Amino acid sequence: MVIPKFVSGLIVVLIYLTAALVIRRLLLGALSRAAAKSTTRWDDITIAALSGPLALLIVISTVWVAGTFSGVPIVQKQSLEQVIRVGVVLAILLFLDRFLRTAIDLYKENLEAVHLTCGFARALARLVVLILGSLVILDTLRISITPLLASLGVGGLAIGLALQGTLSNLFAGMQIISDRPIRVGDFIQLESGEEGYVTEIGWRATRIRMLPNNTVIIPNSKLADSVLKNYYLPDQELAVLVNVGVSYDSDLAQVERVTIAVAKAIQETVPGAVPEFEPFIRYHTFDSSSINFTVIMRAREFVDNYLMKHEFIKRLHMRYRQENIVIPFPIRTLDVSEDLLDRLRPLPQ
Repeated sequence: MVIPKFVSGLIVVLIYLTAALVIRRLLLGALSRAAAKSTTRWDDITIAALSGPLALLIVISTVWVAGTFSGVPIVQKQSLEQVIRVGVVLAILLFLDRFLRTAIDLYKENLEAVHLTCGFARALARLVVLILGSLVILDTLRISITPLLASLGVGGLAIGLALQGTLSNLFAGMQIISDRPIRVGDFIQLESGEEGYVTEIGWRATRIRMLPNNTVIIPNSKLADSVLKNYYLPDQELAVLVNVGVSYDSDLAQVERVTIAVAKAIQETVPGAVPEFEPFIRYHTFDSSSINFTVIMRAREFVDNYLMKHEFIKRLHMRYRQENIVIPFPIRTLDVSEDLLDRLRPLPQ
């Protein structure tokens, strides 16, 4: 009995499809078990991105097997080969799309600033994959893409000129997110003097909540080009400096002892101070009416320095009064010549 070629081809296709599905399941299972033993998550997202493209490749290869064993004419075989090539490209594009989207989600978990632009980043990644995939598919189908590339170049130039400001802010935002000179939650001071907490790093602008509870919105391009001070880098703790002056008649050893005692009490009792820090002072200037020095304390973050300075000045002023340590008023000595004095004397009546 002769089995028709169509029937034999169908049997081959069914056997191939069954074997391919079993192999796919075993392969993904083995890879998942191996990934479970790893500490990184990159292998997990790679395996998750492979699932759909592998199924598409199985379908494409099954179509090829069916065309090979079913006696399709030559013309149809050529069309079938083009369909298979396009299918392979689609499988690769599907893998890239899923991998990039999952990688962006993983990056969002590691960097708290990225979740603010995560949706835009996913859309941008999908757009890039779609454009590149379309060009590859057109080239696979033997369609010339040179005129299309020229049109895209001219159109891209026009769009770039029209959206110059927007694109400048976009790429500046990407630079801020990748370089991380500031992060969400950091307390920063701008070159223009404004200071506050970074609440959002968007794709166009960055928002800063100032201490009076208002918000400053800065375009990313201006922020990237400006000089700013980040009070949370390299860490949140910072030195609190208070300048003090005492009279020339003071016992400087006593002044140092009393001032450090007050500063130590501030470090141990005021909220926001670092209790284990040992404060100290440094004399530095013989001024016109006082000997000046700087008291160095330490706060947990920038805004804590306001309360520390407030309490320190109050307590130090009270303690100096108890210890008879004088904080002098500014004194000016005028040297006036005798001729000028004679001219200023009233004339005799």
